[in-house]
Amino acid sequence: IKHSPLYSCFKGIFFIGKQTETICSWEFVFWESSKVAVKQEVVINVFVSLVSDSWSDRTPLHESACQGRLLHIKTLITQGLHVDTLTIDRVSPLHEACLGGHYACAKLLLDNGANAVSADGATPLFNSCRSGSAACVRLLSQHGASSLTTSQLASPIHEAASKDHRECLELLLSHGASIDVELPEVGSPLYCACKAGSTASVELLLRSGADVSVGCGRDSPLHAAVQAGESDVVEVLLDFGADRFSRNTDGKSPLDLSAPDSSVRLVLQKRGLGSLSRLCRSSIRRSLGRSRLHRASILFLPHTIKDFLLYH
Repeated sequence: IKHSPLYSCFKGIFFIGKQTETICSWEFVFWESSKVAVKQEVVINVFVSLVSDSWSDRTPLHESACQGRLLHIKTLITQGLHVDTLTIDRVSPLHEACLGGHYACAKLLLDNGANAVSADGATPLFNSCRSGSAACVRLLSQHGASSLTTSQLASPIHEAASKDHRECLELLLSHGASIDVELPEVGSPLYCACKAGSTASVELLLRSGADVSVGCGRDSPLHAAVQAGESDVVEVLLDFGADRFSRNTDGKSPLDLSAPDSSVRLVLQKRGLGSLSRLCRSSIRRSLGRSRLHRASILFLPHTIKDFLLYH
């Protein structure tokens, strides 16, 4: 908040909606600083009005989907309630069912015409990844839901990676989700997983062909893993050829970011140049390309070499 004899300003960002993080911002400018009490009252009234509106238009169908009340949903649909009714912050009953991981409720809504394809903001697919419901992710994918989104803050694959929901991540990848998509200020799915210390997701993404160098701008996944203090993740990234000497926008290497005497620093210091076998593996995997990595298992090679190529 700014204060001056002629000018005062209130500006803020808040989240409305229990189930989706809809970002709303506001700014009020007042030219008479003597009216502080009036200004405060206006701000409070507007805030309460916005939040009240976001809840007042929730239907009984929203509440039933949120609570997983299948029989009640059936009754409400029979009574004629529309399955795609949206609240002011664009939340549908399907959003609620998926966020709660209520598969049967989500299926009933979809069977009665609920929209699974929406790509705006926090989609039902994003909510399913947030809750870790692989069943809902599979269901929505079968109904044509896309992992693409117009929102920089609500990407299903980034959410699954950061929450370490491995099964959801596997399903998204099997339905064509972009593994290396880098969002501004968010980074790649691998970067999100490293930042969150999601070891299982890091391994899955790398084995599925994620580029170990694609992070967030000049910050690499290795930078993120070091800052998160996850030595296991650092080990995995180095096995997949992460560059220990890459520098971020501040000119710092992963080693520069590691805490003194930490397990992460010990891992980085122990690793010398990549062994010839690891370099060969990285080269062969790059030559095969991500779309053909799964075919490494049918190459005419000894089983030990095929397992080595696939990190088994």
